[in-house]
Amino acid sequence: MGKRYFCDYCDRSFQDNLHNRKKHLNGVQHLRAKRAWYDLFRDAAAILQEEQSKKPCRKFLQTGQCDFGSDCRFSHMTEQDLEKLSAQVQGEQRLRELRQEGAEIPPGTIENWLEKRAKRLSATQSNSALPEKPTPFQYPPGWPPLQELPPSLRAPPPGGWPVPPGLQWG
Repeated sequence: MGKRYFCDYCDRSFQDNLHNRKKHLNGVQHLRAKRAWYDLFRDAAAILQEEQSKKPCRKFLQTGQCDFGSDCRFSHMTEQDLEKLSAQVQGEQRLRELRQEGAEIPPGTIENWLEKRAKRLSATQSNSALPEKPTPFQYPPGWPPLQELPPSLRAPPPGGWPVPPGLQWG
């Protein structure tokens, strides 16, 4: 039993000899898988430039499908897709220019948000003379019914959990 070659692009293995490896590396499936892998890492500007130079695919526009898929020499992007991609490219260029100029980009940190929230809450609490009613507990949308939830995920009773007499921890 000889050594086996595993191709990460194609996710398959075969007997490792010169003929088999050469045949696989020049094969259509391998070349498509390799191109698809590298396409994942292309920047938006390169994709936009390539898509703008292509004519729209009539088959894709009519049926929503194209037999050639990513190998089609025509564009499968709509005008809205191209506009979104163009906006993304412009945003990336502005960000790059700001970094080159040395301008500080405001960090959207959680600490800043928490400080602003605390100030806002303290201002509203000092302004309100009436005590606020506590909001009723609500489960997040999409959760199963209350009966199906484990006890650890159920809301506590209104007065809190009952403490049995003589309970000692530790």
